[in-house]
Amino acid sequence: MRTVKSVFGVIVALGPILYCGGLAYHFLDLSGSMQEAEQIGLGPTVIGLAVVGLLFCIPLVLKLVRIFRGPPSPGPDGRGGPDAPEHDDNDGFDPDAAIARYMAQQSAEPAVSAPVGLSPHGRGPAKRPGFGRRIR
Repeated sequence: MRTVKSVFGVIVALGPILYCGGLAYHFLDLSGSMQEAEQIGLGPTVIGLAVVGLLFCIPLVLKLVRIFRGPPSPGPDGRGGPDAPEHDDNDGFDPDAAIARYMAQQSAEPAVSAPVGLSPHGRGPAKRPGFGRRIR
């Protein structure tokens, strides 16, 4: 799967390079030479297309280096580089123990109850403040 993704990435990276190169070739073929292209006003266009085409070569080179570099070497913890599996069972975290610690902490803390206040009119407990319009 990794090779199919890598080959597809290289093909996609070739698209803009071929497009800019094709346009530069077309403008140079239309004028005949670079001197004639500058005389008819296409000099900056051809130079700009060449520069943009070279900038589009950077991602292509990076993708090719990534393909030919080979598999990632294991890191200091024994796992691979950026393509290593994300879920590893030997990472030292036990979710059952974490839940047990949380439940023990919750049962050890005394329940704090909020004091019951009276409403301003003295007819029972006060309503909790909330969002929206205030009803009097």
